[in-house]
Amino acid sequence: MAQSSCRCYCSVPCCSNNKQKFPYLSFHDFPVDTDTRARWIRAIKRDEGPSFQILRGSTYVCSQHFVPEDTCTSASGRTRIKKGAVPSRFSWNDWGKGRGSHARQSVYQRSRKHFRAAVLDESQEMPVPGDITEEALSAGGVAKDHDYAYHPSPGKLDSAARRIQELELQVLSLELEIQQLTVKQLKLLIFKFCVTDEDFRYYTRFSSKEVFTVFWESVYPSASRLLYWSKAQRTDHETPSPQRKLQLIDELFMFLCRVAAGLQEKTLSSIFEVSLSTVSRIILTWTSYLYQVLGSLPLWMTREQVQATMPDKFKLYCPQAPSQI
Repeated sequence: MAQSSCRCYCSVPCCSNNKQKFPYLSFHDFPVDTDTRARWIRAIKRDEGPSFQILRGSTYVCSQHFVPEDTCTSASGRTRIKKGAVPSRFSWNDWGKGRGSHARQSVYQRSRKHFRAAVLDESQEMPVPGDITEEALSAGGVAKDHDYAYHPSPGKLDSAARRIQELELQVLSLELEIQQLTVKQLKLLIFKFCVTDEDFRYYTRFSSKEVFTVFWESVYPSASRLLYWSKAQRTDHETPSPQRKLQLIDELFMFLCRVAAGLQEKTLSSIFEVSLSTVSRIILTWTSYLYQVLGSLPLWMTREQVQATMPDKFKLYCPQAPSQI
């Protein structure tokens, strides 16, 4: 379970950490021990199956999900997980409310935090005349009425004006960030065409958006390193692959529209606003890739399973049928 230096992605649901984005995190393979591995699987709430397979060297859990007591550092400086340790920090338990020091807060949370800090600073720096303090009362002082005509010093007003200007600039920056994120989301054609679960069933044949998202998160780590079919056929791999005209998830959406919804390539060329050759190249690339990935999954029942589920008439007239397959 040593730290990996390759490009790694965390397999925990709702966690998008990867080695490129968070180089200071360590990523760890699932343990070889059967009992400990089962405890890891139960902890991250993902069962092995068609949508999730644990492969040595490609399925990891990042160090963010372990408490500090579960890790140790070797003499070479590599982070390791102690034997028997199990990940316990997730977005669905109490730790998820904090999300750690490196997690990025939402725009609303950041702006509210800055605004609250500014208000507290100003209220502490500008005392109200006439406030009754315990020291004044104990010294026999007389409590004065509040002076509503009190004016703060020019220096306080200038400080408050500068702070207001800084907050206004922060608000503008946050509004621009929200706008950029919204524009980026709208550029993805899959979310333009697939809004409801019924849309996903029509265009992709996935039963819902949630099922499609699980499949996409499973294939993205390897799909992000895809080479176009035209480049894979060349012998000179030094030649750069053609620049992608679409986002990777939209390429998968185009492939599903072709094989699931049955849309013709010329129609896809018009919808995605790319050339016909680009459509053909994308479909060939994803056909080859998904054949390699999905073709390795065990789809056929074992002989014992066939015999256990065989109808009684088959058992009566074809008792040796499974052995003849």
